[in-house]
Parts: sequence; structure tokens; C-alpha cells
Amino acid sequence: MKTNLSVICSLLVCGAVLNCGAEQTATLTVEASKSGHKIAPTLWGIFFEDINLSADGGIYPELVRNRSFEDFEKESRDDTEGEKKKELLFWSVRTNGNATASVAIDDSQPLNPFNRRSLRWDINGATSIVNEGYYGMGIKAGADYRLSLAARATNGFSGALDVTIEGQSGQSLAKGKIEGIGGGWKTFTLDLKATGTDAQARLVIGAAGKGTMWLDMVSLMPKETWKNHGLRPDLCEMLAAMKPSFVRFPGGCWVEGHDMSKMYQWKNTIGDIACRTPLWNIWHYNATHGLGYHEYLQLSEDLGAEPLFCINVGMSHKEVVPMDQMGQWVQDALDAIEYANGPTNTVWGGLRAKNGHPAPFNMKYMEIGNENGGPAYHERWPLFVNAIKAKYPQMQLIANVWGGYPSNSPPAIIDEHYYNVPEFFMAQAGKYDKYDRKGPKVFVGEYAVTRDCGLGNLRGAVGEAAFMTGMERNSDVVIMASYAPLFCNANHKRWPINLINFDSARAFGLPGYYVQKLFSEHRGDVTVPLDVKSPAMDQPGRAGNVGVGTWATQAEFKDIKVTAKDGRVLFASDFSKNHRGWKLNGGKWEVADGALRQTSRDTGVHAMIGEKNWRDYTFTLKARKLGGAEGFLIPFQVQRDKDKSWWNLGGWGNKEHGLEVPGIHADHVPGKIETGRWYDIKIECLGPRVRCYLDGKLIHDVKREPLQSLYASASRVKKTGELILKVVNGNSQPLATDISLKGLAKVKTATAIVLTSASAEDENTLDEPTKVVPKTETLNISGPSFRHTFPGNSVTVLRLK
Repeated sequence: MKTNLSVICSLLVCGAVLNCGAEQTATLTVEASKSGHKIAPTLWGIFFEDINLSADGGIYPELVRNRSFEDFEKESRDDTEGEKKKELLFWSVRTNGNATASVAIDDSQPLNPFNRRSLRWDINGATSIVNEGYYGMGIKAGADYRLSLAARATNGFSGALDVTIEGQSGQSLAKGKIEGIGGGWKTFTLDLKATGTDAQARLVIGAAGKGTMWLDMVSLMPKETWKNHGLRPDLCEMLAAMKPSFVRFPGGCWVEGHDMSKMYQWKNTIGDIACRTPLWNIWHYNATHGLGYHEYLQLSEDLGAEPLFCINVGMSHKEVVPMDQMGQWVQDALDAIEYANGPTNTVWGGLRAKNGHPAPFNMKYMEIGNENGGPAYHERWPLFVNAIKAKYPQMQLIANVWGGYPSNSPPAIIDEHYYNVPEFFMAQAGKYDKYDRKGPKVFVGEYAVTRDCGLGNLRGAVGEAAFMTGMERNSDVVIMASYAPLFCNANHKRWPINLINFDSARAFGLPGYYVQKLFSEHRGDVTVPLDVKSPAMDQPGRAGNVGVGTWATQAEFKDIKVTAKDGRVLFASDFSKNHRGWKLNGGKWEVADGALRQTSRDTGVHAMIGEKNWRDYTFTLKARKLGGAEGFLIPFQVQRDKDKSWWNLGGWGNKEHGLEVPGIHADHVPGKIETGRWYDIKIECLGPRVRCYLDGKLIHDVKREPLQSLYASASRVKKTGELILKVVNGNSQPLATDISLKGLAKVKTATAIVLTSASAEDENTLDEPTKVVPKTETLNISGPSFRHTFPGNSVTVLRLK
């Protein structure tokens, strides 16, 4: 049977195909006898952000949700506009027979001044309260648990509390009794041993009789924690397996908060658990601070990693602290350093000792702000630098890169963040090759493939690995890097792609987790020069639907039309009656005067129409700004409704027009959008080329450039002389590669650790956690020059002795 090679070679897999004709090969030439620069020992680390219930409901193993009854706000509410209601969350009431009971949140006589709310429980007969934890309590047969609670009783109640860990089907897994409850607050503990395993267990606290009971700080914790420091063992072991050099914490947007009242304040997270004030997290839950500043420092120490604390710079998402009030924020940074490093005869060093760690944590890194920029950030940065360097000159301070970095008190290290599609990261693999060696060092504090990668598939991992080879090759400039986000409770996903996913009993890493692990486990001490030549991957035109949108602006749109390359009309708007068929994402939309009108000033608002398989089309419309801060967002080639794939007209403070489209780099151009004027907008998407017109004038004319197939880095272990090659094949097809290790007479042994799978779209899941994992093989190599075939969509580590 004959096979049509041209057909096979034009197959599209994950947006990349190999230019084919005759069989193509790559070459990888390694100057094996030479050495480059020293690789920064801090290069590969982790970033822990309190997002997706990564702390509570995750690595902090408290099984009771809303243990201090401070969670009274609806989880789904908008934390700036929503109505606050004192309704009991995550607890329910049971009654038996003719018994009655009522529960309410009460703050009349608090356990302490920091957590003022408790549960008032009026009892008449046999009744119980039930907590199902964070989507079920993971209980293991034979494991020991400790229940603790604070209680008081009045109105004649003198009975006991019957405590049961109950399985999903109602069976008892452990039980005990608490007695001696009086009129004043008292804390009780009860040790329980589970007789069975259940990932969906719950806590039941029962009482019988008549009277009133108050409860607070109801906690159920496993006695076994990682290194006896209070964290969930399986998740910590996954972190330890990554061998991180540093831990950046606690965020992220969590550092800033939506407003200043909800910013992370480390002083509220240390000391007695019962006195730590919960805080509404920007990712839509209350944080207990059971995982506080001290615990982050302890986790870093237990991992053998440098702690890197990110502190608020006096800026939230909505507010900026006046300059004449910045003293408190600067002092908080100084005090945080004293807590971590100060002698025990200092105020904060003494408190650290009281909290169980007399020795200093020796924190060396602090980041000032998170994703902050502009004049306000540049004005506040030197306040921190001058104060901290005056008292702690050894501290390494990191500045944000958000529209540039401060020039006043120039930073030694800057933090860059990248989220995009796999091909973006492949294109950026050479980003730092020509980076200014006289400028600041780079911390890539957040990066990940977050689009065009399913729920976190092999293709995404390959894109990240390609970028990582570039960071390793340029580790004289890039001295730190960390994937983001790190953790996600599978039942509370607030970010699309997350490295480690878990429920109450299980956990798995994305294919990208194994990329991080491979790069960190297989580190050399110095780089080795190399040269890669490989065939290019064509990037055909991207498919996707279209839309209209705004950013902090009110606008209306009409005469919307999508025309295929062959002249067929794929869509034409009709707003004579309604907006039927449009998918509305945020904002306030209505049809008025033959146009689709958006009247809110929310950010990132859009309305979508069309098919995901639309390709090679012209998209035209009219748009008019009605008011607000910026101009229009015109989405096109959108695969998922939340993808950022649009033409931003009048963005960045209504000063620029720019394309924000996966796989395309285009310089912003000056431009603004006037209020009250209709604009004609046209976007042509033909093959890899995109042209954008405003009122008939060509604004952008860009093309997706071909990408190379192979990406690589090389390093040497000084102690053993072992050579480590990391090679990424970003193509869908296997690629035969001629490898030359120049300067070596022979190779004794070679080991290949390969991450790949049958499909680029393969993913790991809770039910199939190891579908995509590395496999190790020994290679038979006759000498320093040999041919090796790298599988399609693969990451390979070659260790050569």
C-alpha cells in the first residue's frame, strides 16, 4: 500500500506541522570540552499563591470548613458590591424525632477579640450539627485525628457532646464524647482513630437535652503531618520531589487584595491559631491563615529552599496609599525581615522564638509588590529600598516589571510574568540570548501555558520546556524562575491551568509538573555551549469565533459581519429585536437603536458569536464609545470564551492600539478612541497573516512566524564531569537528530529520561494520575557522534558520562 507523504506531512497537530518533502533531520552540536557561565543555584523554584483553595482545603490539612464561624459571606458574592449576610456557611443542622434546634452567628460574647463570631446553638431534644469540610473529608483507616473546640453553655444545658466522624453512607468511622461544658469559654480536645477509609466523610457533633450552646474554633486535624509541621504530607512530598531552590509566597494578587482592607497582612497570620483573623481572599473564599507567615518560612526550611516573601507596596487592585502614610507599609517589611532573621532579643525575633523557632530562618529575598507598576509604584519602590538596605544590606530586593521597572534606586532583580499558548513560549526560547548583561538580573516569577492546552496537557508542557531551555542557557541573566499557580483543589478551580491538582484524598501533577521536576532534578553547575539546527514548524492560520467587548468603557456595536475567504457570509448581525445567539460575558448588554450596547464600566467584558472552526475570514463592524476610560476590545480567532485574543483599541489608558493574540507579536501604536464617534473596524485573518484596519487605515500587518522544531540546553556537573542535555521536540512528528559531542573522545554511558505520550492532548487526571510521566531508558552509543530520534511532542533529558 502506498502512502501519500504530502498528505501525512500536512496534518495539523496542536497548531504545528513539519515542513515535509524528503525526510528532514536536525543537528545538535555540543562544545562538550568547553564551559560557559555558572548556572545560578537558585534557578528553579516554586511559587505558592493562596488560590484555588491551595492553602485551606489543600496543603493546610484542616478538615473542618468555617471552623471559626467567620465565613458568613456568600461565596459567590462580589466582594465590593455584594450584600453581606450573617448566614451560616458550610454547616447544617440535623434533628431527631420531635427535637428542634436553631443556629445563628453570634458576636455578643466572643472567644477572643480577633475572631468575634461564634455559633449559637439552641437545643431542644436530640440534635446535631454537621460539617462536610472542603468537598468531603479525606479519612484514612488507622489514622489518628485530633478534634478541638471551644464551647460554653447556658439556659440549663448540662449534657455532653457526642462527636462522630461519619462516612458518606452514614457509618461511624470514629466517635468520642466531650463533657464538662460550663458557662465560660473552655477549649476541649478529643483524640480519634479512624476504623475505615472514606474520601467523603463528615464531622457530626451531637447534643441532647435543652439549653443553649456556643461553639468556636471547631477543628479536626490529622495527627500525621509533613515533618510534624502541620501540613498535608502527600502534597508536600510532591513539592519536595521538585527540589525547589526557593519558595515565593504568599502571592500573587492575594498580596494586593481587591482593596487595602483585603490585602495580605502577615502580622495577622502568626501566633495562636484562634487569634488569627480570617480574611476574604480575592479568589472567593475566606482564608483562615492556618498557613501563615511562620508556616511559609518553615515550609521553605523543610524543603531546603530559600524563602522569598512578597509584600504589599501600598497598592491594591483599586487603591493607593498616600505617600505621607507609607511609613506603616515600610515598617511592616522591616518587621517581616526581623521576624525571619532577627535575634531572639528583638521584638519580632523573640516572637518567632516564642512560636517555636529560636534559630533565624535566614531569609535573603523580598519582593516589593506584585504586578504593580506606573508612577505610583516607581514612587514607592525607593522608600522600601532605602529603608531595608540601610538596616539589612544583605537583603536581595526584587522589583515588579509592569510596564517597565523603577529607575530610581535601580533594582538588582526584576520579576517578569508570562501566560500564553505553547507556541508563544517556543518563540520566546531565545528571548534572553541577547539580553543586556549589564542590566538587572531576571526572576521569571510566574509563567505557564494557560491556553490551547486543554486542562493542562502534554502540548502545554512541551511549550513550557522549550522556554525553560532558554532560561537555563541564559542563567547568568535569569537567576530564578517559578511556574504558576502551584496548587488547585479540583472542586474550587479559579485559574484554568494549575501544576498540582488534588481532592480530599488524591493528587496528581500535570505533564508540566514533570517538566519542572526534570529540569530541577537534572541540574548542571555550568552551561556548555551548543548549536541547534532543525527544520521549521509552519503555523497555519488560527481558527476561532469573534466578538465585541470593552474595558472600563461603555460602547455600542452594529453592522457586525464575518465573511469567509470564498465570499460566503458566515454571520451578519440583526439587532432589530434582541441579541439572541450572543454569549454575554460580564457587563450590562442591551439592544438599542439597532445596535448591541454595553453600559457597565467593568473590565474584560465581551459578547461572543460564531463557531470555533471559523478560519480565513474578514471581520467587519462599526463601534462607538459612549463613555469610560478606554476604547474597544474586538475578539477574533477565539477558541475559548475566556481567551485573550483580541484587538485592543484605545487601550492602556486610551493611549495605544495593540494586538493581544496568541502566537503574534506586534508593537503597540499610538492611538485613542473618541467618545460619540462611530468607527469602522476591519480585521482580515488569512493564513498566518492578520491585518487590522481602523477607518480604512492599516494599523497592524503581522504574521505568525515559523518556529523551529528543536530546543535544547546543555550543562555539566563539575564533580563528575557528567554532561546533561535537555532537548525538546515541539513538532508533532519524531525528529532524527545528529548529535556531536565535540571535544570528547568517548562516551561511557548514556541515559535518556523521556516525557511524551501517544497524543499531544493527553492529560493526567485524578482517576489516571500517571498517564503522562517520564520514562527512563539506557542508550547504546558508540561514540561522541551519534544519531538519536526524539519523539514528537517530547521532553528528553540525556545524561552522558
